Amino acid sequence: MKKGDPPIIVEQDFGRSVSEVWKAITEPDEMRQWYFENLPDYRAEVGFSTEFPVRSGERTFLHQWVITEVEPKRKLVCNWRFKGIPGDSSVVFEVSGDDRSARLAVSTLVHEDFPEDIPEFRRESCIGGWTWFIKDRLKSYLDG
Repeated sequence: MKKGDPPIIVEQDFGRSVSEVWKAITEPDEMRQWYFENLPDYRAEVGFSTEFPVRSGERTFLHQWVITEVEPKRKLVCNWRFKGIPGDSSVVFEVSGDDRSARLAVSTLVHEDFPEDIPEFRRESCIGGWTWFIKDRLKSYLDG
């Protein structure tokens, strides 16, 4: 993923309220059900940070997150880096809708290039990952 690339955007509509979708993307117990089961803690508060390892094949990537912006039940921005690896990005979660139906848009914005020689950091991999997390995992979780 490169700084000059357009943002990666994945959107999904849910037959759930904005409050339910917000809870699913901000409450650690819920996030562990569809997102990263080894997430140690999470708070939708500016300045909150966490790190945790994620295995991908033979590699382990230490995810480092810092929450940089929160508008409750509307928008959450997370700075996303990997310890010891060049590259810097933000992931923006935006929720819209009402008490019957919500839409989630997830955008990845690259601030510093990621290494080209690591397959997990290719644009196609990021698109595939977010599509799987949002359109498959989160949708299945919320559909119950």
